[in-house]
Amino acid sequence: MCGIAGIFASNRECDIDHDTLAAMVKMLAHRGPDDTGYFAADGAGLGFSRLSIIDLSSGNQPHFNEDQSIVSICNGEIYNYKELRSQLESKGHVFRTRCDVEALPHLYEEEGTDFLRRLNGQFAFAIFDRKRRELLLARDHFGVAPLFYAQADGMLLFASEIKALLTHSSIKHKVNPTALDQIFTFPGLVSPATMFNGIYSLKSGHYLRVKESGIETREYWDLVYPEEQDIEPPREESYYIRRLDELFNQAVLYRLNADVPVGFYLSGGLDSSLVASVIHAARPNERRHSFSVLFSQAEIDERRYQRLMSEYVGSIHHETEFDWPQIGERLRSAIYHAECPLKESYDACSLALSELVRRAGLKVVLTGEGSDELFAGYVGYRLDQTRSSDMDDPFDVETMLENERREELWGDSHFFYERDFLAFRETKSAIYSEALAARMEDFESIHHPLVDKEKLRNRHPMHKRSYLDFKLRIADHLVADHGDRPAYANSVEARYPFLDVDLVEFVKTIPPSMMIKDATEKYILRAMAKNYLPTPILNREKFGFVAPGSPYLLQRNIDWVNDLLSTETIKRQGYFNPAAVERLKARYSAEGASVNTTFETDFLMIILTFGIFLETFDMPSYS
Repeated sequence: MCGIAGIFASNRECDIDHDTLAAMVKMLAHRGPDDTGYFAADGAGLGFSRLSIIDLSSGNQPHFNEDQSIVSICNGEIYNYKELRSQLESKGHVFRTRCDVEALPHLYEEEGTDFLRRLNGQFAFAIFDRKRRELLLARDHFGVAPLFYAQADGMLLFASEIKALLTHSSIKHKVNPTALDQIFTFPGLVSPATMFNGIYSLKSGHYLRVKESGIETREYWDLVYPEEQDIEPPREESYYIRRLDELFNQAVLYRLNADVPVGFYLSGGLDSSLVASVIHAARPNERRHSFSVLFSQAEIDERRYQRLMSEYVGSIHHETEFDWPQIGERLRSAIYHAECPLKESYDACSLALSELVRRAGLKVVLTGEGSDELFAGYVGYRLDQTRSSDMDDPFDVETMLENERREELWGDSHFFYERDFLAFRETKSAIYSEALAARMEDFESIHHPLVDKEKLRNRHPMHKRSYLDFKLRIADHLVADHGDRPAYANSVEARYPFLDVDLVEFVKTIPPSMMIKDATEKYILRAMAKNYLPTPILNREKFGFVAPGSPYLLQRNIDWVNDLLSTETIKRQGYFNPAAVERLKARYSAEGASVNTTFETDFLMIILTFGIFLETFDMPSYS
């Protein structure tokens, strides 16, 4: 993957300023330090910053079709490109490189936007059709690759990261309060919202088409689970294990394709260990590099299991020990790359891990994200099995109001996701400043569209939760501020075998009864993993790593933390209630205080990192 940026003017005769385009690309240099490429004509400019992974000598972009009437730039990988390329060549298309994404302009020429349904990959790309004078932007099925856009001065600007858009003089620096409320309320941001008012994130599984007459966005794929009455009766367990094995192996093999060494992360848990074992089983004679973070705190350190797996697959293992003081040292960098506040400090650890990869000379790693959301790996999935709507008092006013909010959000008054939103609204109202709280009815995130409720209606509770996890947790959090950004901060591409569209399309046909069985979460995945993993890994209970939160930072009496959380700073910024912040500080500063972020929201971490965000991106105070 790399970095892309571009400008599309409403007027064909508009000259694209090369210095402006180059400044946008320069802000993406960490995503692609190996080369740059540009195209500018017909009122459109495309810029590219390259991390060389496939076809190192001649694969720089932009790419063109034969007569150069279609031009493309892509941040990402098309994993099934060899099959697509063979089909295109049989139709007479001529390729100039061995690069996977050169297939894009030829596919578009053949099929228009319909070709998106044929792609298996992680990508965000732009295709400019010079004859029709249309720009097509698209983002992959799960939102692995980021893509942001904004309109200014009759132009559409787009880029892999928001900081590239901010180089343009017409883009205003203004906080989007709905996005801030999303971070408090849900796992993280939810596309199309960003923390910047007027800058949007293209939603996963969507494309955006820009013409001189205007802009339209459309969905080309979504994770659509069957309605409960349409769930097929379970087949033999062996069928699901065999098919899952085949598709997961294919997903891993796709992601090993590169002209540079490919390594993998080892956390010590089921998912990364399974990725490692499948890699080893597929290429047993090829010794690869593995990477882990160690902690001096025994209760969260997993080195025993990480080293066990490294020995099991014979990897060249690299370790970095992360001490908690590094959280304070790295937090500003984490916010710069995430381009949003964070509700936990784990991204500091992720930065240390990608640094380790880069120091070892690697550019590509495989990782295990996506499994918990796909195979019912979180505690919420088990709680759904015991939760009953009969426990609600239908005559209780608060219950009635809460049910109304759930109906508004999910189309199901009894489906519980994350929290009771009525009570949480009161908490947020107390934390926001008086001026901001007065506007909550306008910006509060639960009143803004989040998901397609029709795709939740009449679905099994496990499928509802999985769909919401993919929409609210995966795209803009786990593989964005938690994945893509910390990796690319050090010019490393992370690849996700569990987020393979062919694999996911099959997994959604597995009956819920196969996901949690005999009180075992991820049952069917564990059954498949028996062929690959040593018993100590296979039988481990899920380990929920929790990095230290704001209590740790407060109790260290760090000057810049104290300054950002001071009454004077909070008043000057204008977004939060200084008295509420002082109460939180007193509570979190107490000896032995901690926050279990699995079940609690670390309010001060959001407030602190929001303060860093305001400073880093020169955002205005609220008035």
